[in-house]
Amino acid sequence: MRWWSAANFLSNAGTWMQLTVQNLLVLQITGSAAATGLSVSVQAAPALFISVLGGAAVDRWPRRTTVAVSQALLGAVAFTTALLVALDRLDLTGLLLLAAVTGVIATVDGPACALLGNDLVPAEDLPSAIGVGALVHSAGRLVGTALAGVSVGFLGTASAYAANGLSFLFVASVVPFLRPVRDARGDRDTAPKAVPGDAPRASDMTVREGVAFFARRPRLVALACVSAISSVFGRNYGLTLAVLVTGPLAAGAGAFGTVSAVLAAGGIVGAVLGGRLRRPSVRLVGVMAAAGGLLQAVAGLSPSLLVLLVLVLPMAVVESVSDTAMTSVLQTDPPVHLRGRVLGIWSSIGTVWSLGGPPLLGLLMETAGARGALVGGGLLIAGTIAAGFAVRARRPLALVPVRPRDGDVPLTPALETAA
Repeated sequence: MRWWSAANFLSNAGTWMQLTVQNLLVLQITGSAAATGLSVSVQAAPALFISVLGGAAVDRWPRRTTVAVSQALLGAVAFTTALLVALDRLDLTGLLLLAAVTGVIATVDGPACALLGNDLVPAEDLPSAIGVGALVHSAGRLVGTALAGVSVGFLGTASAYAANGLSFLFVASVVPFLRPVRDARGDRDTAPKAVPGDAPRASDMTVREGVAFFARRPRLVALACVSAISSVFGRNYGLTLAVLVTGPLAAGAGAFGTVSAVLAAGGIVGAVLGGRLRRPSVRLVGVMAAAGGLLQAVAGLSPSLLVLLVLVLPMAVVESVSDTAMTSVLQTDPPVHLRGRVLGIWSSIGTVWSLGGPPLLGLLMETAGARGALVGGGLLIAGTIAAGFAVRARRPLALVPVRPRDGDVPLTPALETAA
């Protein structure tokens, strides 16, 4: 797990180096802001349309082999881009093609890496492992963003892509030495031979079977609803808080940098706290999301930058705890043979919110202003989740017959365990 975390730190740092300079590269090639947005959409499009297929592949293929191959392919794409940039042979068409290829590979790499990391720890330590992953992601983002400016300034734009390629190759070289714990059954390279009849049949490994499981699982549907309302009307603090700081609070870009730093610090604290969870639940996810919505609403009324900074820290903490709990439920609730497809479905859902949320939020800000968007969005998040809890509390519990034992009254009904 230490080697896997170190590898993921380097990979995250390399990825954020590339993402930081990618928009600059598009602007250098085309001089068009619209083309910059197009490149982002092209890379995100595969996650929207074929993530379920990528998840199905993860369920079928040996996990460590899948991760090693996908990381090597991503490294090859990064090195190809670096070479074309260095030779001044990259045009917009080539860049969009490479971005699309990266997006396609990521539909397999994302769920495969997540599930491989889970296999390295016992089931009871999974929330802690996910918390460590969140810490690694945050640290890699901070380091990668900082290194991007340094590398571009001294070595040019191609250096960021080359560094990212090296980070992918490092992950691929570490994977063969990882040893899943004995009770991890996700890696078919090391899993014990299943008893005949226990393994999932080919007919049970289809995309349709994964979609049907997700749609019929109330816990996962509830997570999707919480994620939707939170992603559209909250969390986009890079947009809402930027407008609030530079507008109503009359502060400059430097002040928003301070707000961003506090958000990052809160995310790290939240990841540490989330890693201490032993029994994450959908209820906890909803409570944390509702608390974040209320804090967002109060933050929208901040009379000064100092008050905003005081509120931003707990906002980031509860958001990070909610994310850690949500990821834990998402990766442990489905049966082992369905987890890749469930993560693929989740990736498609998340892409919808990430692409559709900012325009909707921007429209709300145009109508109600930055304060109105923060207050209204936060209250909407908290109110919707509270309404969901109320409906769930009033829903009668199903009665299921229990198989009688010696001394039991036959067919005595028992309360079904709540999801």
